[in-house]
Amino acid sequence: MPKVTAIWLIENTALTFSQIAEFCGLHILEVQSLADGDMDAQMVGFDPVAASQLTVDEIRRCEANPNAKLQMKEIQYIEETKPTKKYTPRSKRRDRPDAIAWLVKYYPDIPDKDICNLLGTTRIAIKSIKNKTHKNYSNIKPRSPVALGLCTEAELDFVIAKLTRE
Repeated sequence: MPKVTAIWLIENTALTFSQIAEFCGLHILEVQSLADGDMDAQMVGFDPVAASQLTVDEIRRCEANPNAKLQMKEIQYIEETKPTKKYTPRSKRRDRPDAIAWLVKYYPDIPDKDICNLLGTTRIAIKSIKNKTHKNYSNIKPRSPVALGLCTEAELDFVIAKLTRE
């Protein structure tokens, strides 16, 4: 795609061949042959401004100063946000107390809020397991929530890493 970007810059800007070549990663002679129409005459230019690679202000800045280098626009990544409530299939809901007990046993410092988000449970259930007042406490066996399929290894590692950062 560097050639089609170079074609667009040649046709729509007053940038020098060396500026275009450096930005597109091409040799200056390739840019010159694109401008002359010697190479791939049927290629259509690709607009780097529309693709958020460059800004109009950046192009104007470099047009005014032939020694200036085009700088690619900073790309900002948006983190995907997950819903705070996590759905647990009915078949796995009976395993939740075991997973809570495992987390409380091996990571007692994890806040209840993080356990709620990780397993899709309530603070009341966590509190009853911590206080050993859960209605089925005698049958609870601490088991890993990853092994039970209630969360992924990456989600669990994230919660544990968050715990160590604080």
